[in-house]
Amino acid sequence: MWLVVGLGNPGNQYVGTRHNVGFDVVDEIARRGNESFRRSWRFPATLAEVSESGEKALLCKPRTFMNRSGLAVGPLLRKKGFALADLIVIVDDTELPCGRIRIRRRGGSGGHNGLKSIIAALGTEEFARIRVGVGGKPGARAMVDHVLSRFSPDEKKEIAAAVERAAEAVWDIGKDGFEQAMNRYNG
Repeated sequence: MWLVVGLGNPGNQYVGTRHNVGFDVVDEIARRGNESFRRSWRFPATLAEVSESGEKALLCKPRTFMNRSGLAVGPLLRKKGFALADLIVIVDDTELPCGRIRIRRRGGSGGHNGLKSIIAALGTEEFARIRVGVGGKPGARAMVDHVLSRFSPDEKKEIAAAVERAAEAVWDIGKDGFEQAMNRYNG
C-alpha cells in the first residue's frame, strides 16, 4: 500500500490556487476510485483509501497549512506503519513550466516549504515526489502572491491535464516501477 500525500492549504480561499495542486491530484485519484475524503481524528489530515488494479493507496491531505505539512505526514507514516519507500508526496513546483510533471525518487526541498517541513519531520529526503509545474513567478510579483494566485484560463487547461497525468502516474509507479514511470512522465 502507498501513502500518497497531496500538499496544499486547507480552506475554501485556497481552492484552485497554484499551491493546492497537490490536493487537486489526490482529489482526482479519489474521484476516479469513487471515494471521498474523511477527516481523521488521530491525525491532522483528511484521508481516503483507494485501489486500482490490485494496488492500494491511502490518500492524505494535511489539514495543517503548507509550511507545517510534516506535522501530519510524520505521525501518519510512523503510526500507520508505512516505510519511506511507500511514500509519494505530490507538490506544486514553480520551477517547472505550467502543466509539466516530474517524478523523483528522492531529493531536496527545492525551496518548497511543504517539502522542507516533511523532510524535517522525517529526518530524511529519501522519499518520492511528483512535482507538478505551476509556472514561474512573473515579474516583480512576490512568490507567496504567485503560489496563492489562481490559474489563467489558458493555464487551467494545462493544469487540468497535468492533474490527470499525475493521478495516472501514481498508479503507474506501483504497477511499472519508478524508472518506467519517470521515463513515461518526466518531460
